[in-house]
Amino acid sequence: MNQHILIVEDEEKLAALLGDYLKQAGFESDWIEDGLAVVPSVRQRMPDLILLDLMLPGRDGLEICKEIRSFSEVPIIMITARVEEIDRLLGLELGADDYICKPFSPREVVARVKSVLRRSGEHQAPATGGLALDPERFQALLNGRDLELTAVEFKLLHFLFQNPGRIYSRTQLMDRIYSDQRIVSDRTIDSHIKKLRKKLSSVAPDQELIHSIYGVGYKFEAP
Repeated sequence: MNQHILIVEDEEKLAALLGDYLKQAGFESDWIEDGLAVVPSVRQRMPDLILLDLMLPGRDGLEICKEIRSFSEVPIIMITARVEEIDRLLGLELGADDYICKPFSPREVVARVKSVLRRSGEHQAPATGGLALDPERFQALLNGRDLELTAVEFKLLHFLFQNPGRIYSRTQLMDRIYSDQRIVSDRTIDSHIKKLRKKLSSVAPDQELIHSIYGVGYKFEAP
């Protein structure tokens, strides 16, 4: 499957030009012109990279970058006609991976996209297994896709994720997940693990992240 680039740009002709060049380079792309629509779109379908214009109707590109960084490490290349050094630094401090100033060559943008994606792939830690967790939102993304976990499923995954390789018994997991000391059976944990595995498998069927240790318990371990 071709990598998916999200173009966030309010100049239609420029966005179309970038889309054409990206298509020729083997990428898929979508275009958004309204700043208010960006974050909902990213949450619904996580792109492989975002080309994000700084000046947008509805919402500023820097604010968008900052919010996206609160739940995702998707590579972001900022695009702007404002070349003041403070904007350049602020954009990068908010989590942008690169910065391109207008006017630019579309070929240069494609080259930067390839470079950032290559750098991002090298930097990605294999120990996470493509998993990104946001405890504030109880949101888990696997390979950029929302797993749509329940609160208990998220707590369970988050705890195991934070302690990779360590085996926990069902009792230890129950004590950790149910802080109100409610009475639950071993089968309750098994049921949550089964549902959790099913959701993980629906996104990455060839990747086992939660391992069952017969007669002992469970552990998180990326391949």
